[in-house]
Amino acid sequence: MDGTDVLIVGAGPTGLVLALWLTHQGVTVRIIDKTETKASTSRALVVHARTLELYRQLDLAEEIIAHGHKMRATNLWSEGSLRARVPFGDIGTGLTPYPFIHVISQDTHEHVLEKRLNSMGVYVDRNRELVDFTEHDTHITARLQDTRVAGEDGIRTCQAKFIVGCDGAHSAVRHCCGIEFEGDTYSQLFFVADIEGSGPTINGQAHVSFNSADFFLLFAFDDVSRARVTGAIDESSIAKDISEITFEDIAPALAKTMRLQVEKVNWFTTYRVHHRLAQSFRKGRAFLVGDAGHIHSPVGGQGMNTGIGDAINISWKLTSVLHGKADDALLNSYEAERRAFASTLVRTTDWAFNSIVGNGYLVRFFRSWIIPSVAPFMIQFERLRHRVFRGISQTLVNYRGSVLSAGSTGYVQGGDRLPWVPAGEVDNFESLRDITWQVHVYGDVSWKLSQWCQSKGIPLHVFPWNEKHQTAGLVEKAAYLVRPDTYVAVAEESGLPDRFDEYLKENNLQIC
Repeated sequence: MDGTDVLIVGAGPTGLVLALWLTHQGVTVRIIDKTETKASTSRALVVHARTLELYRQLDLAEEIIAHGHKMRATNLWSEGSLRARVPFGDIGTGLTPYPFIHVISQDTHEHVLEKRLNSMGVYVDRNRELVDFTEHDTHITARLQDTRVAGEDGIRTCQAKFIVGCDGAHSAVRHCCGIEFEGDTYSQLFFVADIEGSGPTINGQAHVSFNSADFFLLFAFDDVSRARVTGAIDESSIAKDISEITFEDIAPALAKTMRLQVEKVNWFTTYRVHHRLAQSFRKGRAFLVGDAGHIHSPVGGQGMNTGIGDAINISWKLTSVLHGKADDALLNSYEAERRAFASTLVRTTDWAFNSIVGNGYLVRFFRSWIIPSVAPFMIQFERLRHRVFRGISQTLVNYRGSVLSAGSTGYVQGGDRLPWVPAGEVDNFESLRDITWQVHVYGDVSWKLSQWCQSKGIPLHVFPWNEKHQTAGLVEKAAYLVRPDTYVAVAEESGLPDRFDEYLKENNLQIC
C-alpha cells in the first residue's frame, strides 16, 4: 500500500499549484490524474495579478509572463462596426507589481507548473482514477483505478493523511463525500475555439462583439495570428442537432460581425455554462479545491485564479497541521475563507453574465450602445480604473471576517492583502517571496517587538517610513503579522507584540 501526506486528485493548474506549494513546504504528496496525456488546448486563459503575486513565492511569475501575452486593450464591436477602444495596458499601475491583464493558454501554463514540480522530484501519476475512499481516525484509504486495466486487476490502494479534490466540476472526491453541488445551468449554448486567422480583430488585443442575436469574445495569444474566440450560439439560426455543430456554422457570423477571417481551427467545442457551489468545502479529511467546489460563468476569467487561490490557502494550513504546529481546527478556516469568496463570485459573475448575454430589449440596448459609449470615458478616471482592476485582478480579496484575522490600523485590517508599496529601491513585497510567517513594520520598530521576533525565530522586516506607505493605508510604527499566503493576520497599531501572542494562543498556532 502506497502512503503519503496528501493525495491530490486532479492535475490541472489547481492541483499542480497545491502540489508545488505543499512540496516546497516539506509535505509529501501524490498527485494523480485520470487522463493519459497532458492537455493541448487553451481552456482557462487569464492569469490575474494576485495569482502572479503569489507565484513569486516559487519564482514562477516571470516565467509565466514570458510564455504569455499582455492584453493592451479591449475593442467593442456592434453589428459589424467598431464602436470603441478601451485601453487597458498597465491599468493597475501603483497597485501591484503586475498591473496588467495577462493571457496564457492553459496547456502552456500547466507545462510550466508541471516542469517545476518535476524539478522537485514529484511527477503526476497519470491514468489513475479515484474509485472511492474510506476515512479512518488518522488517515484515508483510497482505491485508485488504472484506467488502462479493466476491473479489479487495475485497482491499487493508497493511504494518505488527507485527500484533496482538484478534479473539476464532476469531482469524484465530492461525489464520494456526498456533498451537494447546488446551482443551475444557463440556457444558452456556447462555443470556444483556438484559431489562427487575419483581419482587424487579429491585432494582439481583445475584442467583444455585441449584436442583437450574437455575443462573441476574442482574446489574442500573440500579435500575429493566434487567438481564442468564444461566444453564445444563436440556436434558432442553426438547423441541425447541437452535437453536430461545427466551427463552419459559426464562421459566417464571425466574419460579418468581427471581420474575422479564420484560416485554421486548432480546437473547437460547444458547451453549457453552469453556476454551482458545493454545500461544503470540507468533510473530515477531504477537501474540495477549485472547480470541484465552485463553478461559474467565465466572465472576468475568475475560475482558474480562484482555484489557485484556494490551493495556496489550504496548503499552508495543511502544512501547519501536518508539522504539528496547529491542531485540526485550523483547517476549518479554509472553508470559512474560501467558500465565502466563492459564493460572492458566483453571484457577481452570474449578474455580469446575464447582463452580457441576456436577450431582453433593454439588455441588448445597454450592451450595444451604452457600454461602448460610456466605457472609454469612464476608464479615464484613475480611481475608477483602479476599482475595476482590483475587482478583476482579485487583489481586492480579503478575509476580514475570518477567525484568523484581527486588528485594524489605518485602512488596513486583519485579513487584508498586504498593500504593495515600492518606495525608492525598497519593495515591501520582496520579503513575501518566502512562504513563512513574518512581521512588517513601517518606521521605527520597538525593542520589545524586535526581541519577540528574535525569540520566536520569525523574520522581522523594517521599512523606512515613507509617505507612500501612508497613501497605501499603512500606519507608521504599527506592526503587521503576515501569514504565509501574504495576507495580514494581525494589524497592531501600538507596534507591540502582545496582541500577536493573544492571536497565536486563541488559534492554537505555533509559527516558529
